[in-house]
Amino acid sequence: MTDVPSFDSIKLEIADTVAIITLNRPDRLNSMPPAMADDIRAALDHLPSLGARALLITGEGRGFCSGADLADDRSGGGAVGGGARSRNALRGHYNPMLLALANLDIPVVVAINGPAAGVGCSFALSGDFTIAGKSAYFLQAFVNIGLVPDGGSSWLLPRLVGVPRALQMMMLGEKITGDQAADWGMIYKCVEDADLLAEAKALATRLANGPTIALGTMRKILRDGLTQDFATTLDAEARGQFIAGGTADAAEGILAFQQKRKTEFKGK
Repeated sequence: MTDVPSFDSIKLEIADTVAIITLNRPDRLNSMPPAMADDIRAALDHLPSLGARALLITGEGRGFCSGADLADDRSGGGAVGGGARSRNALRGHYNPMLLALANLDIPVVVAINGPAAGVGCSFALSGDFTIAGKSAYFLQAFVNIGLVPDGGSSWLLPRLVGVPRALQMMMLGEKITGDQAADWGMIYKCVEDADLLAEAKALATRLANGPTIALGTMRKILRDGLTQDFATTLDAEARGQFIAGGTADAAEGILAFQQKRKTEFKGK
């Protein structure tokens, strides 16, 4: 295992086999300048060498992520400030980070404390299990400043909540509470604020103790299945069974079943 790197705008920790990324600009409600997106992507690239088998993402302080930082210009072109600059920030910083997150081979838990707005909303919904505290809310704020959704929300939201509710969020720019998001099926669950981090860590630990290769394969098959036909997905499942069936974890699962004991998966 390599040393855990440090970053300017996020914290990266390893707790056993759970990686924890904490957005760390609490004075700005963890608003995300392009440099933070770059830090997140770099952290994701380090996870395999750190032995991570699950990832937990959360925010420091009162907010998860209040959106792109409209003022921070240290990257050479802030996230907002003209059509070309916005486009370039997305293509050069935010989109590569979100693609790296989507392509991870390990499950992702996201714990939402406070606001998840703009690209922060998109980022919040990009994991596999999103858990919100009671004080959390989700806001597609783009319409309020004359912009269009980004961060993949135009792809994510219709698949999570359907077109009418996606349009409600995008065109009306209304806050969706954690409870409402859970009722809609947009997130995994909503819990008391005091329980948020403990619940998220417990879930991430449970996933980290699972059959890692099988979980990563499930993640890919499910996401790919959203844009491909039934026959292609059937073939992907068959290939996935071939991959997972040849792992040490699959052999352990069968042996534990035969011996009527708890499985001890090693992620191999």
